[in-house]
Amino acid sequence: MGKIKKIAINTGGGDAPGLNAVIRAVVVSAINRGMECVGIRDGYNGLLRPEEYPEGGLIPLNRRSVRGITHLGGTILGTTNKGNPTKYPTLGPDGKMYEKDRTDELMAAFKHNGIDALVALGGDGSLGIANVLSEKGLPTIGVPKTIDNDLDKTVVTFGFDTAVSFATECLDRLHSTADAHRRVMVVEVMGRYAGWIALNAGVSGNADAILIPEIPYDIGKVAAALKERPKRGKHYAIVVVAEGAMPKGGSVSVVGKELGRAEKLGGAGERVAKELEPLVGKECRTVVLGHLLRGGCPTTFDRLISLRFGAAAVRALEEGRTGVMVALDPPTVRYVPLKEATNRMKTVPPDCDTIVTARDLGISFGD
Repeated sequence: MGKIKKIAINTGGGDAPGLNAVIRAVVVSAINRGMECVGIRDGYNGLLRPEEYPEGGLIPLNRRSVRGITHLGGTILGTTNKGNPTKYPTLGPDGKMYEKDRTDELMAAFKHNGIDALVALGGDGSLGIANVLSEKGLPTIGVPKTIDNDLDKTVVTFGFDTAVSFATECLDRLHSTADAHRRVMVVEVMGRYAGWIALNAGVSGNADAILIPEIPYDIGKVAAALKERPKRGKHYAIVVVAEGAMPKGGSVSVVGKELGRAEKLGGAGERVAKELEPLVGKECRTVVLGHLLRGGCPTTFDRLISLRFGAAAVRALEEGRTGVMVALDPPTVRYVPLKEATNRMKTVPPDCDTIVTARDLGISFGD
């Protein structure tokens, strides 16, 4: 690998608190080494559809453009979960949409713009794309971003701590209103097919039941657990439901599937509330936190690991590495092959200490 002079940065998939902190760390660390940085707009669309950006599909990044962005949510580059270049939604001659592999076009665009390397910020889908580009010869470093915390080979992804902290704050607020009305509050959180947000927020927020994808639930057992609460003087309940939770013998709640993107989940909380209400004899209300978990300022923890990840990505390129993801392995940051990091989803082990703790506290998982 030749000397790196120009680095491109892109943010793909759902946004997460900490993206801007990573961008700043990459830019400042690169400039301090005599490298230039540019940002790709909206995933890879800035290179694949440059005609849609009158101001240019690439954003020059310097100290001034990244000053004061560490604490900001979102991403100054924009992002998309519809622009996978390996399966790019394309209008065919028959007027129908189909998926097209545009990675060769993307590689040519990198070369045309004098880009020597890529730092890709994303989850399993985005880093899978990064791995493809690395295999095609582009020096590429991945940075693990997802509020779902479902990327393998890293203790944690940035964005997760912020999402859990906000979800926990919401649960804290719901206790008083649920108590006032003696209701069951069913709170649906993001996480897709991993229950990390639901589990961590549910335990921290004193939930009475937590339903996660890794443990299919029996609604009858959930209801039985909640009906025990009044005997101990508690006349309301909080139930946390991961969007990918499913009943035993059932399936996840899918609300749609678009070409070139993952299926959209939703409705798990509403389903649980509807089934619970006649069984517990109490009014059940549903709260869907949804994209509130993605927004806002990153916590101190997420800011710090984002800055550490961004700086480590530049060090990796300086050391001649490619096809790797920076990963948190306390107390250090290490590098793991992108292929290994995206080979499988990191789900909650049913026998992990947090679940054991939850059971010791009397929290029901519906099993």
